[in-house]
Amino acid sequence: MKKMIELTNDRYRLGYHVSAPAGWINDPNGFCYYKGYYHIFYQYHPYSADWGPMHWGHARSKDLVHWESLPIAIAPDTKADEDGCFSGSAIVKDDVLYLIYTGHHYYGDGDPDHFWQTQDLAYSTDGINFTKYENNPIIALPPTDNTHHFRDPKVWQKDDFYYMILGSQGQDGHGRVITYRSKDLKDWQYLGAITKAKALATEGYMWECPDFFELAGKDVLLLSPQGIEADGQKYLNLFQTGYFVGKYDYQKNIFSHGSFTELDHGHDFYATQTMLAPDGRRLVFGWMDMWESDFPEKTDGWAGALTLPRELILKDDKLYMRPIKELSQLRTAKLATWDKNLTKKTLLCEGEKQAELELTLDSADFSLTLNDPKTSAQIKLSFDQKTQTFILENGDKRYATIAPKSKLKLQLFIDTSSLEIFINDGEAVFTERFYFEKTPEVWLDTRAKCDMQLYRLGKAITFDKH
Repeated sequence: MKKMIELTNDRYRLGYHVSAPAGWINDPNGFCYYKGYYHIFYQYHPYSADWGPMHWGHARSKDLVHWESLPIAIAPDTKADEDGCFSGSAIVKDDVLYLIYTGHHYYGDGDPDHFWQTQDLAYSTDGINFTKYENNPIIALPPTDNTHHFRDPKVWQKDDFYYMILGSQGQDGHGRVITYRSKDLKDWQYLGAITKAKALATEGYMWECPDFFELAGKDVLLLSPQGIEADGQKYLNLFQTGYFVGKYDYQKNIFSHGSFTELDHGHDFYATQTMLAPDGRRLVFGWMDMWESDFPEKTDGWAGALTLPRELILKDDKLYMRPIKELSQLRTAKLATWDKNLTKKTLLCEGEKQAELELTLDSADFSLTLNDPKTSAQIKLSFDQKTQTFILENGDKRYATIAPKSKLKLQLFIDTSSLEIFINDGEAVFTERFYFEKTPEVWLDTRAKCDMQLYRLGKAITFDKH
């Protein structure tokens, strides 16, 4: 038995975000509700803190807040997935939980881009122990008008059919999303591309992690394109995550939609996956990192985490992304509450590894700084009232412009080495990782009226002993 990597230091470990016991994680997978539990899976390499042959890590929760880590759900141990169980989704059929995922295969010549990809199936009746379908793969070859990039299946049910979308690349080298349909999750019919990148510079060469859902009477395609060029204050990360809003014609397999819009404006957000909660909310997780980041936690035996679960709301063809209401359960103490006219730089918080701040400010210029008291390293969020633009500095800058309002509402979640900032109930969001030597101080500099609540948050992840 190969030995799994173990943690050597917990200085950057998160208290209330889903992460692995140790090792590397990236994309969230298989987000679903089954037999009284929410399940989230994730791309996982348990033998090192670097990316490697992908397994599916697994955690479950009754309330979306307190998560218990479970044994690895699927590992690359069959001919159908010998070099990795790549990303995919989950669906419940006849009281059985099915995972649909990409099997990764190298040709063995040492070239990391010389691979082929298939689509595979696994199932469980208890939500913990999974059996792979004996006739995998369920889709053995990409369509003839595709390249070898053919991955990340997302499956949903509509009327009498199951539909699968896949992230792919057409023979012309443009990113696209392709569709299949099935009656039984095993035999799939190819329908073609529902939409594709119009131009490489503006929409990218490969579309990863597609997700498709109806919200407020519209259809939304959420995806992670690779290869979009930076454009002023937009598309500044290596790869993007964003969405198209429109209408899908199931008969003609055509998705008519507007332009691509980024979902999160921070440095560390990619590869989203959504689910429809039993109460009708559309919930989403993302990977709270970005490819080619430094990952200082690797030296401690781990890398990567998932974001907080968030709710998606569609208003005027724009997706708002707000923290789920259940997160108030994390609060263990109210540390401060006040309402003041500020005239100078004010310390809001110190010595708290896990905290939530809620601020309501008059719309005016301000800067909010997370500061490392030992090294003076910092993350700074500024607001320029004239342009209604937020500027987030964490190394380099990221930007978000909002609609004018008389008040600004900010909700910040700090968790040891992560920061999530929600502005005006999710109109703009910044997701960030940071690596301070000491617990951050939070400072606010403004000349305006401010209402503040500060909460200490508890730990919410239990790791399995399997």
